[in-house]
Amino acid sequence: MAIRVLVVDDSAFMRKVISEILNEQEDIEVVGTARNGLDALKKLERFDVDVMTLDLEMPVLDGLETIKRVMSTKPLPILVLSGVTEHSFDITMKALSSGAVDFIAKPSGNISLDLHKISHELTAKIRSLADIKLTRPAKTKLKVPTPHLKVVKPLPLEMEVSKNIVAIGSSTGGPRALEKLFMQLPAHLNAGILVIQHMPKNFTRSLAARLNSLSSFTVKEASDGDYIKDGQALVAPGDFHLIVDNQKRVRLNQEPPVKYLRPAIDVTMLSLPNVFKNRVVGVILTGMGNDGAKGMAAIKQNGGYTITQDKATSTIYSMPRAVYNQGNADYVLPIEQIANCIVKLVNEI
Repeated sequence: MAIRVLVVDDSAFMRKVISEILNEQEDIEVVGTARNGLDALKKLERFDVDVMTLDLEMPVLDGLETIKRVMSTKPLPILVLSGVTEHSFDITMKALSSGAVDFIAKPSGNISLDLHKISHELTAKIRSLADIKLTRPAKTKLKVPTPHLKVVKPLPLEMEVSKNIVAIGSSTGGPRALEKLFMQLPAHLNAGILVIQHMPKNFTRSLAARLNSLSSFTVKEASDGDYIKDGQALVAPGDFHLIVDNQKRVRLNQEPPVKYLRPAIDVTMLSLPNVFKNRVVGVILTGMGNDGAKGMAAIKQNGGYTITQDKATSTIYSMPRAVYNQGNADYVLPIEQIANCIVKLVNEI
């Protein structure tokens, strides 16, 4: 049976182009289109839909409110088609936090005449999202750190540079998982943190800002030359690989993508054992593919610890499963338990 898609966009031109791209695929069928969120909710009552593509900036009912209503009534995988403005970066992070599973950046703004440039990515993501089964989010209360904990007294550089490092890799579904994880990590973790999330440039800056607003420690997009410091998390910028040199400084490069990915989790993780030896905790969260499997193997072989998110709480279990199947997952945990495990392991190494 073909994957049934509802296309939601306030532009008739965009609805037409998206529908044409998808309908060219033998295994994908656009069963309906909608011009705004309210129209989309009505169409969802009429059609059986596997995946919805969604514009965010629409009249009557915008994308964010549409996501919230869909996820609270009849959850289904939502793929956001985002613009490329500063506002779009931030609102896309809010969309992912609200329940959208993934996003694609439109090549040239809200009305993209060159949408064909992302046709392969669009159809590939539709296929990857089609098998995801979502349920209404449980009303669980996470302990949110108080903001004042983020103010810490500066220490001399030699005391700030970390002896330990936590490297976290994630992809599809990662932003929401990272939010849950960062809300539970303490302010005074005796380790620096690196985040490698598969995401285009500029969007990673908004991701870092979002995590910074939720966490009790500093989170920022990494810059070349940044030191790995306790009490700070660095997010690998989109379109750059990130490695750590012998002085425990971040080095960014634009060497060729690995498995079509830049940043690649493996590139970062493979650089860590030479610098931090066995004082590394590797974490792989939800995501498609197997990026991170080689890096986690290297961390484990050099005496570090490895954690993977479990299947039940992963949006897509492919990346964690690749680590587990190779026998390189020391701990397999639901996202709600990973922060405590990180703290425990950091205190042991």
